[in-house]
Amino acid sequence: MKRKIDLIRVQASPLSRSRGRLTVGGVSYPCVLGRSGVAATKREGDGVTPRAALPLRGLFQRLDRAPRIPSQLAFRAIRPQDAWCDDVCDRRYNTLIQRPLDQNAEERLTRGDRLYDVIVPLGWNDAPIVKGRGSAIFWHVSRENNAPTAGCVAVAPAVFRKVLPRLSRHAVMIID
Repeated sequence: MKRKIDLIRVQASPLSRSRGRLTVGGVSYPCVLGRSGVAATKREGDGVTPRAALPLRGLFQRLDRAPRIPSQLAFRAIRPQDAWCDDVCDRRYNTLIQRPLDQNAEERLTRGDRLYDVIVPLGWNDAPIVKGRGSAIFWHVSRENNAPTAGCVAVAPAVFRKVLPRLSRHAVMIID
């Protein structure tokens, strides 16, 4: 059995602040970063992808869109009421919450597009949570036009199918 990979490296492109390369086990893939590029400091809504070593906190997936991707990461099927709280005034800031379907949610995980068909929450501002420091840094599916993210790391859907089965449950993403 092959040894599982513990490290994912994301490097920003010198040519575009919202583009980069994601490298796993010696194989490199294009990725999309935040509209404001990569920076050491981050705050809610700034569009920055944080420069940091971030643990992978699990795997969320829409099973109504594709079969489950094999992975050692903790798994959770995305449900219609799932949302991520990015309201700095809410005591549940930067956590997974449940919202009734008839209520608006800032970051509903069940979307009409494919962006959140696969989500790997990254360990940003979660131990401890500091309000306003930024919420929900995800590794998720990129838009078809590769438009910048709001601060997340995004890749083509096929990358997840290639990479996730190779990762250890203790994998870390280093963004620089």
